[in-house]
Amino acid sequence: MKAIGIKKSLPIDQEESFISFETEKPKPKSRDLLVKIKAVSVNPVDFKVRQSSAKDKELDEPKILGWDAVGVVEAIGDEVSLFKEGDEVYYAGDITRPGCDAEYQLIDERIVGHKPTNLSYEESAAMPLTSLTAWECIFDRLKIEKDGGKGQSILIIGGAGGVGSIAIQLAKKLTQLEVITTASRKETEQWSLDKGADAVVNHKDLVNSVIAKGYSEFDYILNVVDTEMHWDATAELIKPQGSFCTIVETKNPLDMNKIKNKSVSFHWELMFTRSTFQTDDMIRQHEILEELAELLDNGTIKSTLNKTINGLTPASFKEAHKLQESGKAIGKTVISF
Repeated sequence: MKAIGIKKSLPIDQEESFISFETEKPKPKSRDLLVKIKAVSVNPVDFKVRQSSAKDKELDEPKILGWDAVGVVEAIGDEVSLFKEGDEVYYAGDITRPGCDAEYQLIDERIVGHKPTNLSYEESAAMPLTSLTAWECIFDRLKIEKDGGKGQSILIIGGAGGVGSIAIQLAKKLTQLEVITTASRKETEQWSLDKGADAVVNHKDLVNSVIAKGYSEFDYILNVVDTEMHWDATAELIKPQGSFCTIVETKNPLDMNKIKNKSVSFHWELMFTRSTFQTDDMIRQHEILEELAELLDNGTIKSTLNKTINGLTPASFKEAHKLQESGKAIGKTVISF
């Protein structure tokens, strides 16, 4: 089968930052599905892994990246019970296994959902990783109840990116929270408002921008952009006994004393935790994806697809990664095969 991968961690503008190669088509066992990939989307994790996984030496075998896919089940393992051959599926994958930037992929059925019926392959491919991340942040980490949060507010730092775009929608449609998000350009501000944000503030001067919009503090803060950069503002803007969640690792230790006197709850979120550690509730991601498919099919939430690139080629992935690395991507970028 054809695949796109890396053997070295190279700058994206270098010729071999991505390579095309042939590898053996895998065979499913146990609870694995063999999926014929139709489209994939690109997330920040893709370029971070590309930049770090082969820095010191060239890999013996190319590494396949990619953790967002939609496709058709071609074969199933002998313990599969949730899917059958011919099912259209979507999923975010498992970072410990080969990725989806290829013609075929093996994936554990417990982290797979049936593709939304009313969405295209491209619209569906945009959703799994960011939707699972946003869902787990809001409902698993911050423990906000569905239809709960009346009289409370959430600040989402980074509203126009992949996770922020769906977090706005989930918070607005499934809870009673007032949703405030950040942006710094006219197009990202409008994108956030279009997704349902009640107000948009500027993260370049976060505290003063919040005050100027008539706010002073928030029950919940979700940071999907830069934990370290906005830490002081977070400590100032979070309510006493509030809850904070972030998905972005830090280079330096955070001064946790800044939130001690407020008794603030701090939560990390990594969408890959359940599959990496084979947790007892790993199948929960299948259940979330099934619920998300219903929400997408009935129009409660919308796909965050914003740009489509065609072709299973190194050039396609270079273009998508370059956009992600720029920090100016709005919504999701999808590569259709």
